[in-house]
This record gives sequence, structure tokens and C-alpha cells, in this order.
Amino acid sequence: MAEIMFETFGVKGLFIGVQATLALYSQIAGPAGNSSNLKQEDMTGIVIDSGDGVTHVFPVSDGFVIGSCVKHIPLAGRDITKFVMQMLRDRKESTPSEDALEIARSVKEKYGYVASDLVKEYKKFDKKEKDENGNWFLSNKFKKYLHKPSAGGKPIEIDVGYERFLGPEMFFHPEFIHQDWKTPLDEVIDDAIQSCPIDYRRKLYNNIVLSGGSTLFDGFDKRLNKLVQKRVDNRLDSYEKIVGHKPKPIEVKVHQ
Repeated sequence: MAEIMFETFGVKGLFIGVQATLALYSQIAGPAGNSSNLKQEDMTGIVIDSGDGVTHVFPVSDGFVIGSCVKHIPLAGRDITKFVMQMLRDRKESTPSEDALEIARSVKEKYGYVASDLVKEYKKFDKKEKDENGNWFLSNKFKKYLHKPSAGGKPIEIDVGYERFLGPEMFFHPEFIHQDWKTPLDEVIDDAIQSCPIDYRRKLYNNIVLSGGSTLFDGFDKRLNKLVQKRVDNRLDSYEKIVGHKPKPIEVKVHQ
């Protein structure tokens, strides 16, 4: 590839980097790309890279990926899309078979979000309200998606409900859609950090960077932050009971 770039296209310089490291660099440097004061020791964090096909957890220390601690999760955006598609089918929504996948993808991207609390979110959807005429109507959490069939004809109106939050929920309850993988994302992240050298762990917890399209759901960062922090706090509480004194707190920070 380098030979083609230099000899065919005549580029003046070429840099090939690891995606996780570049994502971490982007977060630290900021939107303006200010790297003038950036030091190698600043390049420490853990990158969650989730696209369409797979999710990886990359611990990065001083700009280098700790290869032995990388974790792989066989769940990503494609699985959410298929799950949403199946939910629409089960509800007998009138989705043309040739457009079913595209409809599910559009619904996921336009209306999907991560709930802060699964049980409370169900209650919000199930809650009915009265209008000014005394007629009952469903929660405004339900949406209408208008789809133009690829084969032509009138646009189709599709009801969008629980799949809005149940699709992205698979990161925290993978057993919803996967029989063989039942480890939630927050546990995988915690395991990855705990497998790293002890000197880096505090920095890693303090700089969790989300990368990839499947991490863009509203509320994803807040939910993940809360769950990882809970795991850390529980471990510190257990440590306190064993040694008899309170250890220094560890702050978890997730950046989207």
C-alpha cells in the first residue's frame, strides 16, 4: 500500500495508525486538533470501538495498544438492526420484505436511544394519558415512521415503540438476542482494565472513549458511565471490608 501511495499517487508523506489509538488521540486533542502540548503519557485510555459487525475494547497505554488485554464482543450495529426488524415483524407491521432491513436500520438510527433504567422506561411507554376531550392516547414515546417503498406506491406508516430502547439495550443485556454471549459491555470493560498493569488502571477508568456508529445512541455514555462506576465502587467497598480502611476513590469518565 505504501508503494502505491508514494509511486502512483505521489504523496509526500504517509502515516498508518491503529484505529483505537487515533480515536483516543481525537478525543484528547479535541475538535480543533490541538496537539501542541500533547505528551505520550497523555495517550492513555480505553477505547470501545463498535461499528456494524463487531465491538472491540482496546486498552491504550502511552499511545500503544496493550494487545494481550484487548477484548472482543460478537455484537454490534448489525445485530441491533436485525433485532429491530424482528420486533417489527412480530408486531405485524406492514413492512415490505424487500425493504425490511432498510426500514429497521432507519428506525434504529432515527429513533434509537439507551434507557437509563429499563423497568422505568417500560412504564413510560405503557403509561396512557387523556387529551382535552377525555380520550385516552398512548405515551408520546411511540413514534410514526414514514417509509417510501422501493417498489413505488404510497408511503407506509410504521409504528415505532419498544424497539427504540430495546435494540441498543443488547449492549447491557446481550442475552436478549444472543444465546452464547451473555457478558454485558460494562463487565467486559471492567475485565479488560483489570487485566492491565495496575499502574495504568486508574487512568484507564478515567478515560473511556466511545468510537464507532453503534456508540452514538443518546444516553449510551451516561448509562455506561453509571454501570462501570458501580462495578468499581463495589470492588472498593469489598476491599475496604477486607483491609479495614477506605481506599482512594476511582472516578470513571466515559467520553462520547
